[in-house]
Amino acid sequence: MSNISLDAAGASTPSRFYLAAWRWHFYAGLFVLPFLTILAVTGMMMMYIGYFDGRDGEKITVPVPENSVALNVSTQAEAALASLPGSTLAEWLKGRSDNSVSVFRIAKDDEQMMVAVNPYTGDIVDSWNRRQGWYDFADGIHSDLLLGTPGDRLLEIAAGLAIVLVVTGIYLWWPRDVSLARALVPDLRQKGRALWKTLHVNVGIYVSVLLLLFLVTGMSWTGIWGGKIVQAWSTFPAEKWDNVPLSDETHASMNHGAVSDVPWALEQTPMPASGSTEGVEGTAPGVPVDIDSVAALAEKTGFSARYRVAFPRSETGVWTINQDTMSSDAEDPFADRTVHVDQYTGRVLANVSFADYSAAGKAMAVGIPFHMGLMGLWNLILNTAVCLSVIFLSISGAVMWWLRRPKGLALRVFAPKTPEDLPHWRGAMILMLALSLAFPLAGVTLLSVLALDYLIVKRVPVLRRAFG
Repeated sequence: MSNISLDAAGASTPSRFYLAAWRWHFYAGLFVLPFLTILAVTGMMMMYIGYFDGRDGEKITVPVPENSVALNVSTQAEAALASLPGSTLAEWLKGRSDNSVSVFRIAKDDEQMMVAVNPYTGDIVDSWNRRQGWYDFADGIHSDLLLGTPGDRLLEIAAGLAIVLVVTGIYLWWPRDVSLARALVPDLRQKGRALWKTLHVNVGIYVSVLLLLFLVTGMSWTGIWGGKIVQAWSTFPAEKWDNVPLSDETHASMNHGAVSDVPWALEQTPMPASGSTEGVEGTAPGVPVDIDSVAALAEKTGFSARYRVAFPRSETGVWTINQDTMSSDAEDPFADRTVHVDQYTGRVLANVSFADYSAAGKAMAVGIPFHMGLMGLWNLILNTAVCLSVIFLSISGAVMWWLRRPKGLALRVFAPKTPEDLPHWRGAMILMLALSLAFPLAGVTLLSVLALDYLIVKRVPVLRRAFG
Protein backbone atom coordinates (compact mmCIF):
# COMPACT_ATOMS: atom_id res chain seq x y z
CA MET A 1 0.00 0.00 0.00
CA SER A 2 1.24 3.44 -0.84
CA ASN A 3 2.63 5.76 1.80
CA ILE A 4 1.75 8.88 -0.20
CA SER A 5 1.33 11.94 1.95
CA LEU A 6 -2.21 13.11 2.64
CA ASP A 7 -1.27 16.78 3.03
CA ALA A 8 -3.06 18.35 0.07
CA ALA A 9 -1.18 21.62 0.14
CA GLY A 10 2.28 20.13 -0.21
CA ALA A 11 1.48 16.97 -2.04
CA SER A 12 3.28 15.92 -5.19
CA THR A 13 1.41 15.34 -8.45
CA PRO A 14 0.94 11.56 -7.82
CA SER A 15 -0.18 12.38 -4.29
CA ARG A 16 -2.76 14.82 -5.62
CA PHE A 17 -4.18 12.20 -7.95
CA TYR A 18 -4.32 9.85 -4.97
CA LEU A 19 -6.14 12.47 -2.89
CA ALA A 20 -8.60 13.14 -5.71
CA ALA A 21 -9.39 9.41 -6.01
CA TRP A 22 -9.70 9.20 -2.23
CA ARG A 23 -12.24 12.02 -2.23
CA TRP A 24 -14.32 10.24 -4.89
CA HIS A 25 -14.01 7.01 -2.90
CA PHE A 26 -15.09 8.73 0.32
CA TYR A 27 -18.20 10.42 -1.07
CA ALA A 28 -19.28 7.37 -3.07
CA GLY A 29 -18.91 5.26 0.07
CA LEU A 30 -20.85 7.76 2.15
CA PHE A 31 -23.91 7.12 -0.03
CA VAL A 32 -23.34 3.48 -1.01
CA LEU A 33 -22.40 1.63 2.17
CA PRO A 34 -25.87 1.52 3.78
CA PHE A 35 -27.36 0.20 0.53
CA LEU A 36 -24.61 -2.40 0.04
CA THR A 37 -25.20 -3.63 3.59
CA ILE A 38 -28.93 -3.97 2.95
CA LEU A 39 -28.31 -5.80 -0.33
CA ALA A 40 -25.80 -8.18 1.27
CA VAL A 41 -28.09 -9.06 4.19
CA THR A 42 -31.22 -9.55 2.07
CA GLY A 43 -29.20 -11.41 -0.56
CA MET A 44 -28.07 -13.95 2.04
CA MET A 45 -31.63 -14.27 3.34
CA MET A 46 -32.89 -15.11 -0.14
CA MET A 47 -30.11 -17.60 -0.87
CA TYR A 48 -30.56 -19.57 2.34
CA ILE A 49 -34.35 -19.50 2.32
CA GLY A 50 -34.26 -20.71 -1.29
CA TYR A 51 -31.65 -23.38 -0.54
CA PHE A 52 -33.36 -24.90 2.49
CA ASP A 53 -37.08 -24.15 1.97
CA GLY A 54 -37.34 -23.45 -1.75
CA ARG A 55 -39.11 -20.61 -3.54
CA ASP A 56 -42.09 -22.40 -5.09
CA GLY A 57 -42.42 -25.67 -3.20
CA GLU A 58 -39.56 -27.47 -4.91
CA LYS A 59 -38.24 -28.79 -1.56
CA ILE A 60 -41.53 -30.48 -0.55
CA THR A 61 -41.34 -34.26 -0.85
CA VAL A 62 -43.72 -37.23 -0.53
CA PRO A 63 -43.16 -40.99 -0.15
CA VAL A 64 -42.92 -42.89 -3.42
CA PRO A 65 -45.22 -45.95 -3.35
CA GLU A 66 -43.84 -49.23 -4.67
CA ASN A 67 -44.87 -50.10 -8.22
CA SER A 68 -46.88 -46.88 -8.41
CA VAL A 69 -47.24 -44.61 -11.41
CA ALA A 70 -47.95 -40.89 -11.13
CA LEU A 71 -51.44 -39.70 -11.96
CA ASN A 72 -52.06 -37.78 -15.17
CA VAL A 73 -51.12 -34.13 -14.77
CA SER A 74 -54.72 -33.18 -15.60
CA THR A 75 -56.00 -35.29 -12.68
CA GLN A 76 -53.52 -33.60 -10.35
CA ALA A 77 -54.61 -30.22 -11.72
CA GLU A 78 -58.27 -30.98 -10.96
CA ALA A 79 -57.33 -31.70 -7.35
CA ALA A 80 -55.48 -28.37 -7.12
CA LEU A 81 -58.47 -26.47 -8.59
CA ALA A 82 -60.87 -28.13 -6.18
CA SER A 83 -58.90 -26.64 -3.26
CA LEU A 84 -59.99 -23.14 -4.30
CA PRO A 85 -63.44 -23.19 -5.94
CA GLY A 86 -63.82 -20.78 -8.83
CA SER A 87 -60.09 -20.59 -9.54
CA THR A 88 -58.28 -21.12 -12.85
CA LEU A 89 -55.00 -22.82 -13.64
CA ALA A 90 -52.03 -20.55 -14.32
CA GLU A 91 -48.94 -22.79 -14.16
CA TRP A 92 -47.75 -26.31 -13.42
CA LEU A 93 -44.30 -26.88 -11.92
CA LYS A 94 -43.04 -30.42 -12.42
CA GLY A 95 -41.14 -31.92 -9.51
CA ARG A 96 -37.38 -32.36 -9.74
CA SER A 97 -37.40 -36.02 -8.72
CA ASP A 98 -39.76 -38.96 -8.14
CA ASN A 99 -40.42 -37.95 -4.53
CA SER A 100 -41.13 -34.27 -5.34
CA VAL A 101 -44.64 -32.85 -5.27
CA SER A 102 -46.33 -31.33 -8.28
CA VAL A 103 -46.96 -27.64 -7.70
CA PHE A 104 -49.79 -25.75 -9.37
CA ARG A 105 -50.25 -22.00 -9.45
CA ILE A 106 -53.94 -21.19 -9.47
CA ALA A 107 -55.59 -17.78 -9.71
CA LYS A 108 -58.87 -16.38 -8.46
CA ASP A 109 -59.59 -12.69 -8.98
CA ASP A 110 -56.39 -10.93 -7.80
CA GLU A 111 -55.29 -13.83 -5.60
CA GLN A 112 -52.68 -16.35 -6.68
CA MET A 113 -52.16 -19.55 -4.71
CA MET A 114 -49.53 -22.27 -4.91
CA VAL A 115 -50.89 -25.78 -4.30
CA ALA A 116 -48.59 -28.76 -3.72
CA VAL A 117 -50.18 -32.04 -4.87
CA ASN A 118 -49.02 -35.59 -4.21
CA PRO A 119 -48.55 -36.84 -7.80
CA TYR A 120 -49.39 -40.44 -6.80
CA THR A 121 -52.57 -39.90 -4.77
CA GLY A 122 -53.83 -36.47 -5.80
CA ASP A 123 -53.92 -35.36 -2.16
CA ILE A 124 -53.21 -31.72 -1.32
CA VAL A 125 -49.93 -31.61 0.62
CA ASP A 126 -49.70 -27.86 1.21
CA SER A 127 -50.90 -24.52 -0.14
CA TRP A 128 -49.80 -20.92 0.31
CA ASN A 129 -50.21 -17.44 -1.11
CA ARG A 130 -47.66 -16.84 -3.84
CA ARG A 131 -45.10 -14.09 -3.36
CA GLN A 132 -46.01 -13.49 0.28
CA GLY A 133 -43.33 -15.50 2.12
CA TRP A 134 -40.09 -14.48 3.80
CA TYR A 135 -38.17 -15.02 0.55
CA ASP A 136 -40.43 -12.55 -1.21
CA PHE A 137 -40.19 -10.05 1.65
CA ALA A 138 -36.40 -10.12 1.39
CA ASP A 139 -36.61 -9.92 -2.40
CA GLY A 140 -38.87 -6.89 -2.18
CA ILE A 141 -36.25 -5.08 -0.10
CA HIS A 142 -33.45 -6.31 -2.34
CA SER A 143 -35.28 -5.18 -5.50
CA ASP A 144 -36.69 -1.78 -4.59
CA LEU A 145 -36.52 -1.31 -0.78
CA LEU A 146 -40.32 -1.91 -0.74
CA LEU A 147 -40.68 1.58 -2.23
CA GLY A 148 -41.52 0.68 -5.82
CA THR A 149 -40.01 2.85 -8.55
CA PRO A 150 -38.29 5.35 -6.16
CA GLY A 151 -36.56 2.45 -4.43
CA ASP A 152 -35.48 0.96 -7.74
CA ARG A 153 -33.93 4.28 -8.75
CA LEU A 154 -32.12 4.65 -5.42
CA LEU A 155 -30.61 1.19 -5.74
CA GLU A 156 -29.60 1.86 -9.35
CA ILE A 157 -27.77 5.00 -8.24
CA ALA A 158 -26.15 3.10 -5.38
CA ALA A 159 -25.01 0.28 -7.68
CA GLY A 160 -23.53 2.74 -10.19
CA LEU A 161 -21.69 4.62 -7.46
CA ALA A 162 -20.52 1.31 -6.00
CA ILE A 163 -18.75 0.64 -9.30
CA VAL A 164 -17.01 4.00 -8.89
CA LEU A 165 -16.20 2.92 -5.32
CA VAL A 166 -14.59 -0.31 -6.52
CA VAL A 167 -12.56 1.37 -9.29
CA THR A 168 -11.23 4.11 -7.02
CA GLY A 169 -10.57 1.51 -4.32
CA ILE A 170 -8.37 -0.49 -6.69
CA TYR A 171 -6.49 2.70 -7.61
CA LEU A 172 -5.95 3.59 -3.95
CA TRP A 173 -4.71 0.05 -3.19
CA TRP A 174 -2.42 -0.26 -6.21
CA PRO A 175 1.13 -0.86 -4.84
CA ARG A 176 3.54 2.02 -5.41
CA ASP A 177 6.45 1.29 -3.09
CA VAL A 178 6.01 -2.44 -2.30
CA SER A 179 5.70 -5.57 -4.41
CA LEU A 180 2.35 -6.79 -5.67
CA ALA A 181 2.70 -9.98 -3.64
CA ARG A 182 3.30 -7.98 -0.47
CA ALA A 183 0.35 -5.71 -1.17
CA LEU A 184 -1.95 -8.74 -1.33
CA VAL A 185 -1.20 -9.77 2.26
CA PRO A 186 -2.72 -7.86 5.21
CA ASP A 187 -0.28 -6.64 7.84
CA LEU A 188 -1.72 -8.14 11.01
CA ARG A 189 1.00 -6.53 13.15
CA GLN A 190 -0.78 -3.21 12.86
CA LYS A 191 -3.07 -1.86 15.56
CA GLY A 192 -6.02 0.49 15.77
CA ARG A 193 -7.01 2.29 12.57
CA ALA A 194 -4.00 0.90 10.70
CA LEU A 195 -5.21 -2.65 11.33
CA TRP A 196 -8.72 -1.78 10.17
CA LYS A 197 -7.21 -0.19 7.06
CA THR A 198 -5.05 -3.15 6.05
CA LEU A 199 -7.99 -5.54 6.51
CA HIS A 200 -10.38 -3.22 4.63
CA VAL A 201 -7.96 -2.84 1.73
CA ASN A 202 -7.16 -6.54 1.36
CA VAL A 203 -10.70 -7.80 1.75
CA GLY A 204 -11.80 -5.17 -0.75
CA ILE A 205 -9.23 -6.11 -3.37
CA TYR A 206 -10.00 -9.84 -3.11
CA VAL A 207 -13.74 -9.33 -3.45
CA SER A 208 -13.60 -6.54 -6.05
CA VAL A 209 -14.02 -8.64 -9.22
CA LEU A 210 -16.96 -10.62 -7.85
CA LEU A 211 -18.52 -7.46 -6.44
CA LEU A 212 -18.33 -5.82 -9.88
CA LEU A 213 -20.00 -8.89 -11.38
CA PHE A 214 -22.76 -8.76 -8.78
CA LEU A 215 -23.30 -5.04 -9.34
CA VAL A 216 -23.57 -5.37 -13.13
CA THR A 217 -25.87 -8.41 -13.04
CA GLY A 218 -28.01 -6.79 -10.33
CA MET A 219 -28.33 -3.61 -12.40
CA SER A 220 -29.60 -5.68 -15.32
CA TRP A 221 -33.03 -5.65 -13.62
CA THR A 222 -33.09 -1.92 -12.88
CA GLY A 223 -35.54 0.38 -14.63
CA ILE A 224 -33.17 2.70 -16.49
CA TRP A 225 -29.79 1.06 -17.15
CA GLY A 226 -31.24 -2.44 -17.32
CA GLY A 227 -34.71 -2.01 -18.78
CA LYS A 228 -34.18 0.97 -21.08
CA ILE A 229 -30.60 0.46 -22.27
CA VAL A 230 -28.90 -2.92 -21.89
CA GLN A 231 -31.90 -5.26 -21.78
CA ALA A 232 -33.71 -3.48 -24.60
CA TRP A 233 -30.58 -3.63 -26.78
CA SER A 234 -29.89 -7.30 -25.96
CA THR A 235 -33.40 -8.75 -26.11
CA PHE A 236 -34.12 -11.80 -28.25
CA PRO A 237 -35.47 -10.79 -31.70
CA ALA A 238 -38.94 -12.25 -32.27
CA GLU A 239 -38.25 -12.11 -36.02
CA LYS A 240 -36.31 -15.37 -35.60
CA TRP A 241 -39.58 -17.21 -35.02
CA ASP A 242 -40.31 -17.86 -38.70
CA ASN A 243 -42.99 -15.19 -39.08
CA VAL A 244 -45.42 -16.68 -36.55
CA PRO A 245 -48.20 -14.31 -35.40
CA LEU A 246 -47.16 -12.14 -32.45
CA SER A 247 -49.14 -10.97 -29.45
CA ASP A 248 -49.27 -7.40 -28.16
CA GLU A 249 -47.92 -8.72 -24.87
CA THR A 250 -44.25 -9.31 -24.06
CA HIS A 251 -42.81 -12.17 -22.05
CA ALA A 252 -42.68 -9.85 -19.04
CA SER A 253 -46.47 -10.22 -18.82
CA MET A 254 -45.86 -13.75 -17.52
CA ASN A 255 -44.15 -12.39 -14.41
CA HIS A 256 -46.03 -12.28 -11.15
CA GLY A 257 -44.89 -9.82 -8.48
CA ALA A 258 -41.33 -8.57 -8.04
CA VAL A 259 -39.73 -11.93 -8.83
CA SER A 260 -39.23 -12.48 -12.56
CA ASP A 261 -40.35 -15.83 -13.97
CA VAL A 262 -38.97 -15.61 -17.50
CA PRO A 263 -35.39 -15.35 -18.81
CA TRP A 264 -33.84 -11.87 -18.83
CA ALA A 265 -33.12 -11.98 -22.57
CA LEU A 266 -36.80 -12.72 -23.38
CA GLU A 267 -38.58 -10.30 -21.05
CA GLN A 268 -39.05 -7.56 -23.64
CA THR A 269 -39.63 -9.90 -26.59
CA PRO A 270 -43.25 -10.12 -27.87
CA MET A 271 -45.08 -13.37 -27.18
CA PRO A 272 -46.23 -15.51 -30.13
CA ALA A 273 -50.00 -15.83 -30.61
CA SER A 274 -52.19 -18.90 -31.07
CA GLY A 275 -54.74 -19.27 -33.87
CA SER A 276 -52.78 -19.94 -37.07
CA THR A 277 -51.34 -22.91 -38.95
CA GLU A 278 -47.77 -21.70 -38.46
CA GLY A 279 -45.09 -23.48 -36.47
CA VAL A 280 -43.61 -26.96 -36.55
CA GLU A 281 -44.89 -30.33 -35.35
CA GLY A 282 -45.54 -30.36 -31.62
CA THR A 283 -48.02 -32.43 -29.62
CA ALA A 284 -49.09 -35.85 -30.87
CA PRO A 285 -51.59 -35.67 -33.76
CA GLY A 286 -55.19 -36.55 -32.95
CA VAL A 287 -55.02 -35.89 -29.20
CA PRO A 288 -56.40 -32.82 -27.40
CA VAL A 289 -53.97 -30.01 -26.77
CA ASP A 290 -54.07 -29.99 -22.98
CA ILE A 291 -51.70 -30.14 -20.03
CA ASP A 292 -51.17 -33.89 -20.52
CA SER A 293 -50.18 -33.64 -24.18
CA VAL A 294 -48.04 -30.55 -23.55
CA ALA A 295 -46.28 -32.33 -20.65
CA ALA A 296 -45.67 -35.30 -22.98
CA LEU A 297 -44.21 -32.90 -25.57
CA ALA A 298 -41.89 -31.47 -22.93
CA GLU A 299 -40.59 -34.93 -22.05
CA LYS A 300 -40.23 -35.90 -25.72
CA THR A 301 -38.25 -32.76 -26.56
CA GLY A 302 -35.71 -33.17 -23.78
CA PHE A 303 -37.00 -31.19 -20.80
CA SER A 304 -35.78 -32.94 -17.66
CA ALA A 305 -35.55 -32.40 -13.92
CA ARG A 306 -37.78 -29.49 -12.99
CA TYR A 307 -39.58 -27.42 -15.59
CA ARG A 308 -42.78 -25.38 -15.68
CA VAL A 309 -45.74 -25.15 -18.01
CA ALA A 310 -47.76 -21.92 -18.17
CA PHE A 311 -51.38 -22.23 -19.30
CA PRO A 312 -52.81 -19.98 -22.06
CA ARG A 313 -54.24 -16.81 -20.52
CA SER A 314 -56.45 -15.62 -23.38
CA GLU A 315 -57.94 -16.70 -26.71
CA THR A 316 -54.64 -15.96 -28.43
CA GLY A 317 -52.45 -17.13 -25.55
CA VAL A 318 -50.01 -20.03 -25.83
CA TRP A 319 -48.79 -22.91 -23.74
CA THR A 320 -45.26 -22.11 -22.53
CA ILE A 321 -42.77 -24.76 -21.43
CA ASN A 322 -39.85 -23.20 -19.61
CA GLN A 323 -36.76 -24.35 -17.77
CA ASP A 324 -34.78 -21.46 -16.35
CA THR A 325 -31.87 -21.57 -13.92
CA MET A 326 -32.76 -18.07 -12.71
CA SER A 327 -36.07 -19.51 -11.47
CA SER A 328 -34.26 -22.33 -9.61
CA ASP A 329 -35.38 -24.95 -12.12
CA ALA A 330 -31.86 -26.32 -12.67
CA GLU A 331 -28.23 -25.62 -11.83
CA ASP A 332 -26.98 -25.49 -15.43
CA PRO A 333 -27.82 -22.20 -17.19
CA PHE A 334 -26.61 -23.63 -20.51
CA ALA A 335 -29.66 -25.93 -20.44
CA ASP A 336 -32.16 -23.05 -20.18
CA ARG A 337 -34.94 -23.32 -22.74
CA THR A 338 -38.34 -21.81 -23.57
CA VAL A 339 -40.91 -23.39 -25.92
CA HIS A 340 -44.26 -21.85 -26.96
CA VAL A 341 -47.08 -24.08 -28.24
CA ASP A 342 -50.25 -23.04 -30.11
CA GLN A 343 -53.21 -23.82 -27.84
CA TYR A 344 -55.38 -24.95 -30.79
CA THR A 345 -53.05 -26.88 -33.08
CA GLY A 346 -50.37 -28.00 -30.63
CA ARG A 347 -47.70 -26.83 -33.07
CA VAL A 348 -44.48 -25.37 -31.68
CA LEU A 349 -44.40 -21.65 -32.48
CA ALA A 350 -41.05 -20.85 -30.85
CA ASN A 351 -38.16 -22.79 -29.38
CA VAL A 352 -35.48 -20.66 -27.71
CA SER A 353 -32.41 -22.07 -26.00
CA PHE A 354 -29.31 -20.58 -24.41
CA ALA A 355 -27.46 -20.79 -27.74
CA ASP A 356 -30.01 -18.43 -29.33
CA TYR A 357 -29.34 -15.53 -26.95
CA SER A 358 -27.16 -12.55 -27.79
CA ALA A 359 -23.76 -12.25 -26.11
CA ALA A 360 -25.24 -10.02 -23.42
CA GLY A 361 -28.20 -12.39 -23.02
CA LYS A 362 -25.83 -15.33 -22.52
CA ALA A 363 -23.77 -13.36 -20.01
CA MET A 364 -26.90 -12.54 -18.01
CA ALA A 365 -28.27 -16.10 -18.30
CA VAL A 366 -25.12 -17.27 -16.50
CA GLY A 367 -24.46 -14.19 -14.38
CA ILE A 368 -27.92 -13.82 -12.82
CA PRO A 369 -28.20 -17.37 -11.37
CA PHE A 370 -24.58 -17.03 -10.24
CA HIS A 371 -25.53 -13.75 -8.56
CA MET A 372 -28.48 -15.53 -6.88
CA GLY A 373 -26.40 -18.49 -5.66
CA LEU A 374 -28.45 -21.02 -7.65
CA MET A 375 -25.68 -22.97 -9.38
CA GLY A 376 -24.96 -25.41 -6.58
CA LEU A 377 -23.58 -25.55 -3.05
CA TRP A 378 -20.22 -24.11 -4.16
CA ASN A 379 -22.08 -21.05 -5.50
CA LEU A 380 -23.96 -20.60 -2.21
CA ILE A 381 -20.72 -20.76 -0.18
CA LEU A 382 -18.87 -18.38 -2.50
CA ASN A 383 -21.71 -15.85 -2.50
CA THR A 384 -21.96 -16.04 1.28
CA ALA A 385 -18.28 -15.12 1.51
CA VAL A 386 -18.86 -12.17 -0.83
CA CYS A 387 -21.87 -10.93 1.17
CA LEU A 388 -19.99 -11.19 4.48
CA SER A 389 -17.05 -9.37 2.90
CA VAL A 390 -19.32 -6.54 1.73
CA ILE A 391 -20.76 -6.20 5.24
CA PHE A 392 -17.22 -6.11 6.68
CA LEU A 393 -16.14 -3.47 4.16
CA SER A 394 -19.11 -1.29 5.12
CA ILE A 395 -18.41 -1.63 8.84
CA SER A 396 -14.66 -1.17 8.53
CA GLY A 397 -15.10 1.89 6.30
CA ALA A 398 -17.31 3.51 8.94
CA VAL A 399 -14.89 2.56 11.74
CA MET A 400 -11.90 4.03 9.90
CA TRP A 401 -13.77 7.29 9.34
CA TRP A 402 -14.76 7.41 13.03
CA LEU A 403 -11.19 6.78 14.24
CA ARG A 404 -9.76 9.34 11.83
CA ARG A 405 -12.20 12.17 12.51
CA PRO A 406 -10.77 15.24 14.29
CA LYS A 407 -11.81 15.35 17.91
CA GLY A 408 -13.93 18.19 19.22
CA LEU A 409 -15.48 19.24 15.87
CA ALA A 410 -19.27 19.35 16.12
CA LEU A 411 -20.00 19.62 12.39
CA ARG A 412 -17.41 17.87 10.26
CA VAL A 413 -17.82 15.04 7.80
CA PHE A 414 -14.06 15.20 7.32
CA ALA A 415 -13.78 14.29 3.69
CA PRO A 416 -10.32 14.25 2.12
CA LYS A 417 -9.19 17.69 0.97
CA THR A 418 -9.65 18.65 -2.66
CA PRO A 419 -6.22 18.87 -4.31
CA GLU A 420 -5.32 22.30 -5.64
CA ASP A 421 -3.54 22.93 -8.97
CA LEU A 422 -3.77 19.31 -10.00
CA PRO A 423 -2.14 18.80 -13.42
CA HIS A 424 -4.29 16.92 -15.92
CA TRP A 425 -7.28 17.18 -13.56
CA ARG A 426 -9.59 17.61 -16.56
CA GLY A 427 -8.43 14.31 -18.01
CA ALA A 428 -9.01 12.54 -14.73
CA MET A 429 -12.46 14.10 -14.51
CA ILE A 430 -13.34 12.99 -18.05
CA LEU A 431 -12.25 9.43 -17.24
CA MET A 432 -14.29 9.32 -14.05
CA LEU A 433 -17.35 10.89 -15.65
CA ALA A 434 -17.14 8.48 -18.59
CA LEU A 435 -17.22 5.62 -16.11
CA SER A 436 -20.15 7.08 -14.21
CA LEU A 437 -22.13 8.22 -17.26
CA ALA A 438 -22.14 4.64 -18.52
CA PHE A 439 -24.73 4.32 -15.76
CA PRO A 440 -27.02 7.34 -16.29
CA LEU A 441 -28.56 7.75 -12.83
CA ALA A 442 -25.15 7.47 -11.15
CA GLY A 443 -23.77 9.95 -13.69
CA VAL A 444 -26.50 12.50 -12.99
CA THR A 445 -25.89 12.08 -9.27
CA LEU A 446 -22.14 12.61 -9.64
CA LEU A 447 -22.61 15.68 -11.81
CA SER A 448 -25.01 17.09 -9.22
CA VAL A 449 -22.52 16.47 -6.42
CA LEU A 450 -19.71 18.07 -8.45
CA ALA A 451 -21.84 21.14 -9.12
CA LEU A 452 -22.85 21.35 -5.46
CA ASP A 453 -19.23 20.95 -4.36
CA TYR A 454 -17.90 23.59 -6.76
CA LEU A 455 -20.70 26.17 -6.67
CA ILE A 456 -21.80 26.02 -3.04
CA VAL A 457 -19.61 23.99 -0.68
CA LYS A 458 -16.38 25.76 -1.64
CA ARG A 459 -18.03 29.19 -1.28
CA VAL A 460 -19.86 28.78 2.05
CA PRO A 461 -17.41 28.75 4.99
CA VAL A 462 -19.48 26.53 7.28
CA LEU A 463 -19.98 23.96 4.49
CA ARG A 464 -16.33 24.18 3.47
CA ARG A 465 -15.33 23.34 7.04
CA ALA A 466 -17.89 20.52 7.28
CA PHE A 467 -17.11 18.81 3.98
CA GLY A 468 -13.46 19.62 3.57
